[in-house]
Amino acid sequence: MNSWMSEILVTGAIEESWQQSAREAALRDNLRAKAFGITPENVNEVIQVRSHLLKSVLPAFSEFCQTTLQVQPQQMLQVLWDLWLPLGIKLASHRQQLERPLIQGILGGQGTGKTTMSKVLTLILQQLGYRTLSLSLDDLYKTYSDRLVLIQQDPRLIGRGPPGTHDIDLGLNLLDQIRQWQSPVIVPRFDKSAYGGAGDRTTPEIITGVDLVLFEGWFVGMRPINADVFDTALPPIITNEDRRFARDMNHRLQDYLPLWARLDSLILLYTTDYRCSLEWRQQAEQQMIAAGKSGMTNAEIEEFVNYFWRSLHPELFIKPLMEDPTAVDLIIEVQADHSFGAVYGDRT
Repeated sequence: MNSWMSEILVTGAIEESWQQSAREAALRDNLRAKAFGITPENVNEVIQVRSHLLKSVLPAFSEFCQTTLQVQPQQMLQVLWDLWLPLGIKLASHRQQLERPLIQGILGGQGTGKTTMSKVLTLILQQLGYRTLSLSLDDLYKTYSDRLVLIQQDPRLIGRGPPGTHDIDLGLNLLDQIRQWQSPVIVPRFDKSAYGGAGDRTTPEIITGVDLVLFEGWFVGMRPINADVFDTALPPIITNEDRRFARDMNHRLQDYLPLWARLDSLILLYTTDYRCSLEWRQQAEQQMIAAGKSGMTNAEIEEFVNYFWRSLHPELFIKPLMEDPTAVDLIIEVQADHSFGAVYGDRT
C-alpha cells in the first residue's frame, strides 16, 4: 500500500504533504483519468473532493468490509480510492445533469463483483445525498408457476437465467415509474431458495424517493448478434441442438431491447478470460461446503455454468459491445484473482 494510502486509513483524509503523490497517481493512467474526467487542470480539485468524500464514507465502508466482505478495510482501500469513489462521483454528476433519476446498467458475468460494487456505490452515493436502488435482473424472474408453464412450452428453459425467464413488462413498468419521479414504487424481489432452489417471488419492497437505480445482471445491455456466428461457435455450443438453443436465445434477446433502452448508461465488468466465472463458482461452492453448507459438485457447477454460456456465450456477445462506442460507457477489467485492471471509456 502506498504511504499516502496508509495516511488515509489513519487520518481519513489526505494531508497536504501527501497530496502531490495522489495527484501524480490520478494522472498516471491516461485511460482511467480520461474515463473519470481527470485533467492536469482539475486534478487538485478532484483529489480534494475525493479526499473529503473518503473521510465521510470511511466509517460505513470499514463496517461493510468487516461484516459483509469479512476482510480488513485496508485490503480494499486502494480500490475504494482508485475506482469506487471516482465512479460514485461520476454517477452523481450524471444524475445531476439529467435532472431526473438515473438508470445505470451494470453488466458482468458470475463472480465479477456486481453486487459488491453496487453496495459500495450505494454507500458513496448516500454520502453525496442520493438515494440508490439496487435492482438485479434476477428480481425480474417470472414467478415459479409462470416458469412451470414456460417449461411446458420450452423444456430447454428448465433452469432460470436465460432470456425468456424474466417478466420484462415488470421491469419496464418499474423503471418508467422511477424515471417519471413516481414515489413510492413497488420493487419486486426474488428468493432463489424457494421451492427447493427453483426460486420464486418474495415480498416486494416499497421504496420512496429513488434518485439512482443500479440495475445489474449477467446479460443487462446485451444485444442480439448475427445468427451466422453460431455455425462455428465456441464450446459449450457443440451440437446441432446447442446451436438451435443459442440461436433461439439470441432471438429472445430482442424482447429485452426496450428494457435496455431505459438505461442511461452501461458499465461493463469485463473478465479478461470469461472461463474465470467457472473457477470462481467452484471456489465459492467449495467454501460453502467447507463451512458446513450444502454445495454443488464440480460436475454440477460446470453444467450449471455451461447452461448460461450455451444461451448467451460471453465471448460472442461481449466483444461486439466493447467494439461499439455507443453501447458501453465504461469498461472495468476484472482479473483472474478478482482484482481490477484497466478502466476505460472512449479509447479514441
